[in-house]
Amino acid sequence: MSLDEIHAAIPHRAPFLFVDEIVARDEKRIVCRKTFRESDWFYSGHYPYYPITPGVLLCEAAMQAGAILLAQFEPSIRGGVPVAARMNDVRFKRVVKPGETIEMEVELTHRVSKAFYLTAKVMCGGKVAVRFEFTCAMASMT
Repeated sequence: MSLDEIHAAIPHRAPFLFVDEIVARDEKRIVCRKTFRESDWFYSGHYPYYPITPGVLLCEAAMQAGAILLAQFEPSIRGGVPVAARMNDVRFKRVVKPGETIEMEVELTHRVSKAFYLTAKVMCGGKVAVRFEFTCAMASMT
């Protein structure tokens, strides 16, 4: 999937776009990748002498992957903006450093009207970096 297609699916843009590529997807699951660069804006202030990727940005990357999944899953929701409504059972397992690539796997587990329930797993170097459940709702753009 090209960057143009990612931009068409979700409203996120640099410097707050945390999906570089789509590896695989079907109706209920998506796998995406993101490589963090030493020059990324947040490293200068997030432990300047020991830069690590903020855990909240790892979660954000997975939620952006989930938003891409929802955009292709249900074309009728394209008139809305995906917003996080809830995060549950967040478990951070591994630090992610500049130069590393994460792989986000997000699965749609349930849908109730405009609320989507998803699970996320972010891997780095073959190990789980974070795992959590979240709910995404479609908010009207008007």
